[in-house]
Amino acid sequence: MTEYNFNQLEFSDGNNPGEVRRARMEFPNGYSASVIIGEYSYGGPEGLYELGVLHGGGLCYDTPITDDVIGHLSEDEVTRHLNMIAELPAKEVN
Repeated sequence: MTEYNFNQLEFSDGNNPGEVRRARMEFPNGYSASVIIGEYSYGGPEGLYELGVLHGGGLCYDTPITDDVIGHLSEDEVTRHLNMIAELPAKEVN
């Protein structure tokens, strides 16, 4: 099984102070993760990250991981969640 790590994320550069920086990681099971940090993201002002589980082009609200976005995550916690998403069983796009 492939291990995923926060350091593999490639964040967009925020051009302006307070601008959201985004990264996305796709997994073979059809899911992907959106990780953001910015002035208005959950935890962003404290230097922490917000993660959303994506499937079929949008946020996925019905996984055992979460039914919403997850905020206030450290880099290690993002890594843990990336690997949890990668382990989800494949699901067809609705």
